[in-house]
Amino acid sequence: MAVDLLLGLQWGDEGKGKIVDVLTKDYDIIARFQGGPNAGHTLEFDGIKHVLHTIPSGIFHENAINLVGNGVVIDPVIFKKELDNLAQFKLNIKEKLLISRKAHLILPTHRLLDAASEASKGKAKIGSTLKGIGPTYMDKTGRNGIRVGDLELSDWKDRYASLRDKHIDMIDFYDAKIEYNLDELEAEFFKAVEVLKALTFIDSEEYLYQAQQAGKSILAEGAQGSLLDIDFGTYPFVTSSNTTAAGACTGLGVAPGQIAEVFGIFKAYTTRVGSGPFPTELFDEVGATMGRVGNEFGATTGRPRRCGWLDLVALKYAVRVNGVTQLMMMKGDVLSGFDTLKICTHYKYKGKLIEHLPYNIEPENVEPVYFEMKGWSEDLTKMKGDAKLPSELNEYIEYLEKELNVPIKIVSVGPDRTQTVYR
Repeated sequence: MAVDLLLGLQWGDEGKGKIVDVLTKDYDIIARFQGGPNAGHTLEFDGIKHVLHTIPSGIFHENAINLVGNGVVIDPVIFKKELDNLAQFKLNIKEKLLISRKAHLILPTHRLLDAASEASKGKAKIGSTLKGIGPTYMDKTGRNGIRVGDLELSDWKDRYASLRDKHIDMIDFYDAKIEYNLDELEAEFFKAVEVLKALTFIDSEEYLYQAQQAGKSILAEGAQGSLLDIDFGTYPFVTSSNTTAAGACTGLGVAPGQIAEVFGIFKAYTTRVGSGPFPTELFDEVGATMGRVGNEFGATTGRPRRCGWLDLVALKYAVRVNGVTQLMMMKGDVLSGFDTLKICTHYKYKGKLIEHLPYNIEPENVEPVYFEMKGWSEDLTKMKGDAKLPSELNEYIEYLEKELNVPIKIVSVGPDRTQTVYR
C-alpha cells in the first residue's frame, strides 16, 4: 500500500491542518514527518478552533492512528500543553498517538541558544520562532542529540546534563546576553518528560512498513512550506528541516517508490511570516485588506503575516520540486471583493525576463511581472461540497491549472472543515 503525502507549497501557513483534518476520514494512519512546535496547524469544526503544534492533524478522528515520525523534533513542555488542551475531548491518546523513538528532543537550553543566537544577529536576524528548532537540528546533525528512545535508558539524565552544560558554554559565547532561570526551566521540562514517557514509543519505520504490508492507508503530513526548505527554500530565511517531498522519506523511513499522491496546498494569494525576500509583497491597502480579511496572524507566534499577490513563479518551482499530483487552493474567500486580481507570472531578474526561481530573489535583483484578471464579489463562505463557484473564480482556477499542469481538486472557502468545495 502506497503512502500519500501532503505538504505546503509556499512559505508555510497554507492551511495544511484543515486539509489533513478533511482527508483523515480516508486514511488509517496520519504521520507527521518533519519540523517541530514552530508549526501551527489550525483546525476548526463544531464551533471550536484547535491549534496543533506537534501532534498530527488527524487526532480528532476515531478511525486514524496519529504518528510523530523520526524527522520531527519534540519539545516535551509544548507537547504536554497540547495534550492538556486535548484532555477535554476524551481522546484515547495512549492508543491513537504513537511517537518514534528516533525523534529528537528539544531541551530548555536549545530554546535559550535559539534566543541568544537570534539576538546576536541584530538587523540580520532570520525571524526565528525561538522554539529551539535550529539548535536541536544542529545537535542532530552534529551527532550530539537526545532522542525519544534515550528516555528508556537508565543513564539518559547523564546524557542530558552533558549536553546541557555544553549548551551553557555556547550561550555564554554570544555577545547578546539573555536572562534565564534554568532551575525553573528544567523543573518544567522533567515534569513534561514524565508525561511523554507515558505515551507509546515505537520503531516507526518498522511500524509503517508492517502497516503497508497489511494494506493500511497512510497520509504523511508536512509542516511549514516548501519555500522554507533548508535546501530549496529562500536560504538563510528558512526552517531547519526538509519540508519538501523528500523529507517524508527521511522523516518517516518510507522508500521514495512508495510515495503515490502528492497533495500540494497553496493560498489563492501569498503570505510570509518573519524575515526574508518576498517579491509580490504588498505594502498598500490591498495587502492590508488581505491580512485583515484572511486573519493573517501566525498560529504559533501571533505575528502578523506579510501579504501579497499569488507568485506563480515560486509556485511552479514548488510543484516541480515536490512532484505534486493534486492541488488544493486555500482561502479563495479572502479574494472576494477585489475588482482586479494580479498573478505574478515572471520575474525581471537582473534586467532579463525569467519564469524560474533564481538563486537570489532579493528585491534589488527581482521585480515581479503581473498578469491581471477580473475578480469576483460573491461571498464564498457559505459554500460547501459541490457548490457552484463564481465564473471569475473558475477562470482564476483554470488559468492556474493550465500554467501549473496539475488539477486543483479542492477549494477552501473558510476555516471550518465544512467550508470546502470539491472539484
